[in-house]
Amino acid sequence: MKSADPASERSTDRPSITALDCPTPVRSSPRLELVRERLDALLLSTDAVARRDADPVSFVHRYARAEDREVVALIAASLAFGNVVAIRGKVALVLKALGESPAATIDRESREALETRLHGFVHRVWRGPDVAAMLANAGVIRRDHGSLGAAFATGLRACDAEIEDQDEAFVEALARLADALRGEDASRGLRHLVPDPRAGSACKRLLLWLRWMIRPADGVDLGLWPVSPSRLVIPVDTHVHRIAKNLDLTRRNDASLRTAAEITSKLRTFDANDPVRYDFAICHLGVSRECPSRRDAARCETCVLKEACRHWQRDARKLR
Repeated sequence: MKSADPASERSTDRPSITALDCPTPVRSSPRLELVRERLDALLLSTDAVARRDADPVSFVHRYARAEDREVVALIAASLAFGNVVAIRGKVALVLKALGESPAATIDRESREALETRLHGFVHRVWRGPDVAAMLANAGVIRRDHGSLGAAFATGLRACDAEIEDQDEAFVEALARLADALRGEDASRGLRHLVPDPRAGSACKRLLLWLRWMIRPADGVDLGLWPVSPSRLVIPVDTHVHRIAKNLDLTRRNDASLRTAAEITSKLRTFDANDPVRYDFAICHLGVSRECPSRRDAARCETCVLKEACRHWQRDARKLR
């Protein structure tokens, strides 16, 4: 999640996304079919609503209005870094400071007023002024476009018209929205809070926000933005990366945007219209520590993915 150059050095008309090597479309195979079968079983065995209660997305579901939900989702996803208990505590502090309607607060208040509300806030490397600046810029975007979702959808249409490859267009649209959320002369903390997808990091928190907002409402994700879920890229953190490697969805060792694109290209062979539908279940399996990075007879014995795991499939190559 490293930040890139200051916002003043970025240009929204850059000719291409050098951070993303869009993979060649993947064809299905017996090996991938086994992985798909096991991931479908994982979905069926995951009590998503119960697990949601311990997930930062639970804050989003506390609000009824779409405008509050997209703002709360931005806050919860952006702060989703570190221990989940600490994350939930910090998200709760920000939401308390913003009052009954976070969207109404950021729409009407200045950056200075938001800094006052968040005075003394600290979470990892971020401070109150970093979060206040992001929210003030989000308020500007909402006033200009009506909603953050409308801004992203408009930007995506523009990128689709400019860039032939759809995956590159999607990442560029996300990069432009991130530019707007940082604004000019962003602090180091703000550049870390809202990373630049062009720099190559997995941008897990930004992609998580988009997943919540774009995927169809299923009790976890909310389906609020007018963008096809087929365009999404899986949010990759250490947990998702570990399990993706276990399933041979990637052989890459870095949790980068290239790795996220490679994993997503495999998932599209399972469901081209909704490739990241497995993300919540995979992530929570990883967070539970029930899926290790090597053979562990005790922990792996009851794992629904064991049959497709490379650590337990010495003859997996024969299936390809």
